[in-house]
Amino acid sequence: MMWFQKQIVLAAKRRGFHLVTREIVDQLPEMKSLKVGLLHVFIQHTSASLTINENADPDVRVDMEMAANHLVPESLPYVHTVEGRDDMPAHVKGSLMGFSLSIPINHGQLAFGTWQGIYLCEHRNHGGPRRLVLTLHGDAS
Repeated sequence: MMWFQKQIVLAAKRRGFHLVTREIVDQLPEMKSLKVGLLHVFIQHTSASLTINENADPDVRVDMEMAANHLVPESLPYVHTVEGRDDMPAHVKGSLMGFSLSIPINHGQLAFGTWQGIYLCEHRNHGGPRRLVLTLHGDAS
């Protein structure tokens, strides 16, 4: 059984939903040695989140941002506003979307469905770089 963990930093991205699967996999060459396993991805922030969704049509990412803004509008009378009008809605969106993912590994690759990929959901207008903790667990081939 193998355990491996590392922290990576994703470059700052504009507000929205961003496909980051390749950025993550490229920084995990250790995954190739696993015959079967699990990748756990955790974001160390409360104003951005992670999800798995459509990886082919970029319109899905646009629609996800629109739907998230509809569900959690910035116009609500939030009390926590010291970090800006987009901060508290970002916390709510983060809690709704989630801060971690677990993805099976099969023969050194993520065992996604045909159209799945990892999204970084940036909920702030200027969120900055985002830290992820990547944990691999599994049996080496």
